[in-house]
Amino acid sequence: MHQFLPYAWFGGRCVPFAEATLSVATHALHYGTGAFGGMRALPNPSDPGEILLFRADRHARRLSQSARLLLTELSEQTIHDAIHAFLQANKPSCPVYLRPFVYTSDLGIAPRLHNIETDFLIYGLALGDYLSPEGVSCRISSWARQEDRSLPLRGKISGAYITSSLAKTEAVKSGFDEALLLNSRGKVSEASGMNLFIVRDGVLITPGVDQDILEGITRASVMELARAMGIEVIERPVDKSELFVADEVFLSGTAAKVTPVRRVESTDLSASRPVMEKIRERLTAITEGRDSDYEHWVQRVRLNP
Repeated sequence: MHQFLPYAWFGGRCVPFAEATLSVATHALHYGTGAFGGMRALPNPSDPGEILLFRADRHARRLSQSARLLLTELSEQTIHDAIHAFLQANKPSCPVYLRPFVYTSDLGIAPRLHNIETDFLIYGLALGDYLSPEGVSCRISSWARQEDRSLPLRGKISGAYITSSLAKTEAVKSGFDEALLLNSRGKVSEASGMNLFIVRDGVLITPGVDQDILEGITRASVMELARAMGIEVIERPVDKSELFVADEVFLSGTAAKVTPVRRVESTDLSASRPVMEKIRERLTAITEGRDSDYEHWVQRVRLNP
């Protein structure tokens, strides 16, 4: 059972979660005309009266850009203000996941993005580990990642996640934890909701933005950290066969954080992951406000008494 936070941001204000309801005729429900974000909020381990938000500026920017892909305006400041009000209303005492969502709230039946009402909401739920930190098993999905020429992949458009849903369920029902999707050119793109990294001969490799990936915020953070730690980083196409011979394979995402892949299809991968472990330890320290070098990545919200 999900443990939802007691208040949601809905209709421009905080209301009890149970009152944040939509009509069955809501346009976004039928056509996937929405865009969402995901953000982790963590009570400061050394100061429970303070909430730590990881890279809130980047999350707000991406959601604002996603809204523009839906031909609507949602300013970064509006997102920040709503998140702060949401946190003050809920005062979370455990790690939580925030889901901001901009969507077409009109009740019309025509699939369109012009002359239509839009709205913005936020809800949250308690969330620990989305995937096992010990590692996950993955299968290559029979479903292909969409192409940017058919769907704007630079945003987290809700309608795009039908492919992720099909791939995830296919993987779980066939005995795996997660799915890896290839793009239309047969190269590795990403997992159902995470970016992918491999390590070969000490080099960190990840599919580039030309491989129809989502430009993940955790992905960008991993690459920046790796370079600062003296690890070579290359963005390039990744072949399916490289997954089986890589020294390390891991996933990254807001919900998944940094999660190792222990098996791909029938191939068990090495349990030694020195590059990933270094990055994961550093990223954990940053998100918990324990790394002064990356203090600018953490937004601190002081809760009102």
